[in-house]
Amino acid sequence: METADQPQNPSDNLNDVVSGVSSPETDSSSPQETNQNHSSAPPQEAPISDSQDDSSEPIAEDTPNEPPQNPRNPTGLPPKRRRRRKKFFTELIGTPSMAKSRRTDLNKEVDTEALIALSVGFPVDSLTEEEIEANVVPVIGGVEQANYIVVRNHILSRWRSNVSFWLTREMALESIRLEHKALVDKAYNFLVEHGYINFGLAPAIRDAKLRSFDGFERGNVVIVGAGLAGLVAARQLVFLGFKVVVLEGRSRPGGRVKTKKMRGEGLEAAADLGGSVLTGINGNPLGVLARQLELPLHKVRDLCPLYLPDGKSVNSEMDDRIEASFNKLLDRVCKLRHAMIEEVKSVDVPLGTALEAFRRVCSVAQNPQERMLLDWHLANLEYANATLMSNLSMAYWDQDDPYEMGGDHCFIPGGNETFVRALAEGLPIFYDRTVQSIRYGADGVLVYANGQEFRGDMVLCTVPLGVLKKGSIEFVPELPQRKKDAIQSLGFGLLNKVAILFPYNFWGGDLDTFGHLTEDPSMRGEFFLFYSYSSVSGGPLLVALVAGDAAIKFEQMSPLESVNRVLEILRGIFHPKGIAVPDPIQAVCTRWGKDDFAYGSYSYVAVGSSGDDYDILAESIGDGRVFFAGEATNKQYPATMHGALLSGMREAANILRVAKKRTIIPSQKFNNSSKEDEDLDNLFDTPDLTFGSFSVLFDPRSSNPESTSLFRVKLGGEKLDMGSFSLYGLILKKHAFKLRDVDGDGNRMTMLNFEFGVRLVGRKGLSGVAESLIACIRLAKSGMKH
Repeated sequence: METADQPQNPSDNLNDVVSGVSSPETDSSSPQETNQNHSSAPPQEAPISDSQDDSSEPIAEDTPNEPPQNPRNPTGLPPKRRRRRKKFFTELIGTPSMAKSRRTDLNKEVDTEALIALSVGFPVDSLTEEEIEANVVPVIGGVEQANYIVVRNHILSRWRSNVSFWLTREMALESIRLEHKALVDKAYNFLVEHGYINFGLAPAIRDAKLRSFDGFERGNVVIVGAGLAGLVAARQLVFLGFKVVVLEGRSRPGGRVKTKKMRGEGLEAAADLGGSVLTGINGNPLGVLARQLELPLHKVRDLCPLYLPDGKSVNSEMDDRIEASFNKLLDRVCKLRHAMIEEVKSVDVPLGTALEAFRRVCSVAQNPQERMLLDWHLANLEYANATLMSNLSMAYWDQDDPYEMGGDHCFIPGGNETFVRALAEGLPIFYDRTVQSIRYGADGVLVYANGQEFRGDMVLCTVPLGVLKKGSIEFVPELPQRKKDAIQSLGFGLLNKVAILFPYNFWGGDLDTFGHLTEDPSMRGEFFLFYSYSSVSGGPLLVALVAGDAAIKFEQMSPLESVNRVLEILRGIFHPKGIAVPDPIQAVCTRWGKDDFAYGSYSYVAVGSSGDDYDILAESIGDGRVFFAGEATNKQYPATMHGALLSGMREAANILRVAKKRTIIPSQKFNNSSKEDEDLDNLFDTPDLTFGSFSVLFDPRSSNPESTSLFRVKLGGEKLDMGSFSLYGLILKKHAFKLRDVDGDGNRMTMLNFEFGVRLVGRKGLSGVAESLIACIRLAKSGMKH
């Protein structure tokens, strides 16, 4: 019988989560693999779908902080924790010591603020490369830099204490001595422009970001891809004074973050088929968005029992022994690679090869059960990295370990689609626009999608690494060899899922995860881990994971065959306990490898590559015309949702930096002001609503009465010798209809100003949001003509 705790209100403390509420899927728990028990199949009428394109999409699953531990102890002792294992070799990369950074004269408050800054990713006692690039202090090192760091940490901490309000420069100055005003200005501008403060979806912040923060217009940017990176970059660029248009090949936003609503027999559940877990909420920007949207964070419970192929629980003593041996193997590999890197800088071998060599030398896992247990740990590593052990770089596979965010691993009830919908709202996104070509030069960029041409000053490409590897987009001129090499070197792996909605919860409400062992080492990743979504999805939902070599073979199976295999494993576990496994109501299988807009799940460090390749992939090209974002461009947080989000913020700041360094020559369609006015007047030749001197154009993407519309008031005419002139503004669609019902333009103007608070401006005074809406309307009308 299903048990699910009710969500609680989230606390203002960003470390608070709703505990005792579970949710499994892509994070810490890691059970074992499944075995081969072919049992009864689901009824033919159960809707089983292949989610490729329509309902699949992973973005790197994030990895938890702790090493995996052993399954539930059948002896009655407290069950041990299990976590997805990826991070391990932390001792090789020195992380800053807080003891070194603290000066004895700093008070407790300053220390606390330093810890908050550290959780967000700032070094303790030095500047980031971004800060150095921004010239936040005239001289690196010294007293002024130390003071700047204290000021920066204070501003950051103050906003993080309440992420739902807009922190003004004046507020930042309140508790800092006036003599440091210049440092406050530098720190405040840096934090705002780089998206460390005043970002997100709280109403106060959303309203403040509707127009350029400093009143400047800085050209236009074409964004390719409406995943987390593209959406966040678009919102930030509008705020920074750019006009944006987003091109998305799919018919929905989100990219590899996809929530599937599963329904049947009066039940409904939300399954995250792609990115699903918030891995560490301390400093995590997704945690900030959750607080702003007042979404409860559900901590993923770590307990995870493992079952043998015959359904029996794994012996706890053996489990402890094999886990300890597994950790020792990793220790030995760690020492080996350390010595190799010291002596021969360029040597690299597969992580799997090194582990197997030490396994043989140390005589680990000699009998069949021990080998199955060890294979489960290896499957868990393959899950964390979305690839086979034979593909992983022994030297650098966990290079992102030092940057991992702390805190609990959590899920959002109802799925991450909540974030995606909120981030996409109001943006000029054109769906079903598959980009074929990006051309760039000194005069700007041209992006071709489905036979249409989009011209801009710059382009931000946020497509997955799999798409770049496939060569789906032609770059003219070609990408520099350095970038092509990085694309080739980095790995892009595969993780698949089977989500099944059942009539009821038969596995119990006290578990979020359980695992299953298999006898075939080559299939150790086949349904090796099950996540229970009952506590967070709204219904009795199980998700089975397929990792490693099994994930590749999985895509050759039919959905029905895959679901039958999952049911066979579940019945092998629960039938011996006297628990019946019912036929499913609905099932969905992902096919990320066959997805034309992803060609895989998330990135990993392959043999012969390193973290430097992430940085190379992030580099702009074409003298600041073409920029790149996405999880595979984030060396610190690759293969994560927050890594994708942060990369979008990073590139928005980079685009601003380039725009400030040069006077951008606007693209042709923005070059001639009279032509601009004429183009806009042409759009108003066929308005959606007209009354008196008013004409209104609705947002073609939405029928929602709360959607934003563009209106024009034409003044003058016969009464002015100079002819007529026009003023423009933005208004809600429902307010436009209300305005229409008022008698006389004078009364309408009064209502406009005093009731709706709308400001009329000339053509040049329109905000970035208005320009984006104009671009959307223009494209829609152009499509109607064709």
